[in-house]
Amino acid sequence: MKKLLFFVLILGLSITSCDDDDDYQTIESIDKIKIDSVKIVNDTMDVFSIQSIKTYSTYPSHCEGFYGYDYVHNDNLTRTVTAYKYITSGPCTQATYTSANQINFSPRKTGIYTFKFWNGGNNWITKTIVVE
Repeated sequence: MKKLLFFVLILGLSITSCDDDDDYQTIESIDKIKIDSVKIVNDTMDVFSIQSIKTYSTYPSHCEGFYGYDYVHNDNLTRTVTAYKYITSGPCTQATYTSANQINFSPRKTGIYTFKFWNGGNNWITKTIVVE
């Protein structure tokens, strides 16, 4: 009887755990998403300090979300930033939503840093930060 009860318990747990797989969605692809706006709190900062730079992007559905940044050092003082989104399979709501994400900037030398954030097509949002 104990063996039968143990078998039924294990079978019940394995069947129950399979129900969680219905919420799982596979990432189908990664693509660029334009950065709608950028918020830099301080346009002047000290060398070796840290500042969070927030970017905002609008997603057309809840099947898409923030994946990461391509953060490129073009030269000593110029950076280009492109945001990427993931696209999942499965059912989702089609409501648009805005997501805020951030980059932590910690400069290692003084100068005027220029940031270019991809805003779609050949368009860029340009921001500068003076590092003293």
